[in-house]
Amino acid sequence: MKPKHNKAKRDQILDRGVSTIEEAKDWFARQHIEEIECVVPDLAGVARGKIMPVRKFLGTPSMNLPLAVFYQTITGDFPEFEGAVNAVQSDTDIFLTPDFATLAAVPWAQDPTAQVIHDAFHPDGRPVEESPRQVLRRVLALYDEKGWNPIVAPEIEFYLVDRNTDPDYPLKPPIGRSGRPETGRQGYSISAVNEFDALFEDMYEYSERQGLEIDTLIHESGVAQMEINLRHGHPLELADQVFMMKRTIREVALEHEIYATFMAKPMASEPGSAMHIHQSIVDRKGRNLFSDEKGEETELFHGFIAGQQTFLPAIMAILAPYVNSYRRIAKDSGAPVNTQWGYDNRTCGLRVPPSDPANRRLENRIPSSDANPYLAIAASLAAGYLGMVQGLKPSEPVATDASVLGVQLPRSLSDSLKLFEACEPLVDILGPTFCAAYDRVKQAEYETFMRTISPWEREFLLLNV
Repeated sequence: MKPKHNKAKRDQILDRGVSTIEEAKDWFARQHIEEIECVVPDLAGVARGKIMPVRKFLGTPSMNLPLAVFYQTITGDFPEFEGAVNAVQSDTDIFLTPDFATLAAVPWAQDPTAQVIHDAFHPDGRPVEESPRQVLRRVLALYDEKGWNPIVAPEIEFYLVDRNTDPDYPLKPPIGRSGRPETGRQGYSISAVNEFDALFEDMYEYSERQGLEIDTLIHESGVAQMEINLRHGHPLELADQVFMMKRTIREVALEHEIYATFMAKPMASEPGSAMHIHQSIVDRKGRNLFSDEKGEETELFHGFIAGQQTFLPAIMAILAPYVNSYRRIAKDSGAPVNTQWGYDNRTCGLRVPPSDPANRRLENRIPSSDANPYLAIAASLAAGYLGMVQGLKPSEPVATDASVLGVQLPRSLSDSLKLFEACEPLVDILGPTFCAAYDRVKQAEYETFMRTISPWEREFLLLNV
């Protein structure tokens, strides 16, 4: 499916990113921008920050927020800070500095508005370790020290659903242009995508105006489940694009009076949604380090696979960050539930797609679409890095149905957090301050969930136990 724009809309398409505040000033003037959203992704991947007039932003491009913005749970609460930071530190100001390479339009805004992603620093200039962008930068710095450059390409699955204003009611597929909701499984159906043609036309236009590079759009196997593939590139830039793309898809859906959700398992009878991450490593000359001069697999490639196999259980708390995420990780669910690898084998958690030697890569199929893209990419690359530097060896590739080997991953957020806390090599790479903060936030979210009584409990326990 390709975007179709009239000339007036094409003339409005904006470039993304500038180098300096002087260039930003000219960019604002050319586009008649009045306001700017100064955003920073929190641990959940939620856009936090401030909205201010361009005039004020140009005068003082840095802004202040309390450190606690990186300790806020998905419910808006805060955990016990003991073991991470004290209550005084959590409320002290941090300084957010714009990364002008991320400057882009906000196409859905009523008035001409821009957005720019910020990096977080302490008053003494130290990066804020709890910031997801900093966690990814920390991992990338380790690769850079080796002369290695990771390349990633995320695939994001999501559902379109009917408006749901009462959380006690299950989600339902939305009404398409035919006037009927989708029924049955319509995987890869063009006509099923065209049911929401107007929505996707707007999505393409909004993406172009933000410089987001969509590679493909397909209908996945679930009812009104879609998948967006992004062009491969630098991990930080691709994490930024996923962050912005998720905002864009949600906003476009709201304009069309339906919802878009990135929940891992939004409907009990439908498949879960994943964020597959394709990964390769090149040297400074751009040569793929997973292939040698003869085009054969290298020890680094095998080490990268082995690192993913070894550390996937420990990074599950990041790749599957909510209690709902584990509803997707179930046998016979269609989702990979193991740490096996294979050639073009989608029953494995780790898949080597068909390619020529120059494009040899590994697809991590475990992350769910609710994961923070910065943290998921950082954690996956950290696992691969550990495998390469430790010289780990992978198991034999699996050519048969790997799902019959059973579930080899933790089945709950609680179990995942225990493995996450205990994995010293991983904590060292991602940063102990971040890991402590992440653990506290996720523990708090888990406890909040445990205070909720589900319909299943009322249905089967109320009068039977």
